[in-house]
Amino acid sequence: MALDRLDALETRVKDLVKLVHELKRKNASLEEDLKATRQRLTEESDSNRRWERERGDIKTRIEKVLGDIELLECFEERKEVAFD
Repeated sequence: MALDRLDALETRVKDLVKLVHELKRKNASLEEDLKATRQRLTEESDSNRRWERERGDIKTRIEKVLGDIELLECFEERKEVAFD
């Protein structure tokens, strides 16, 4: 009877040891996934900041070109008035 209980206890301990090893393995895998995900997030954030800067630069250049066009239109209107 005592031997049966000891065998059952031994089996449970072995099962628990297996479970602990499996959980440690899964935890290590999840840690690696988390690290990779954080790295990708950092890279995407950097990329987004570059895109925002570039977008701002393009917007500024377009506004300047539109201003130049308006200035040309004003000159054209003045020429037309002067010729009349």
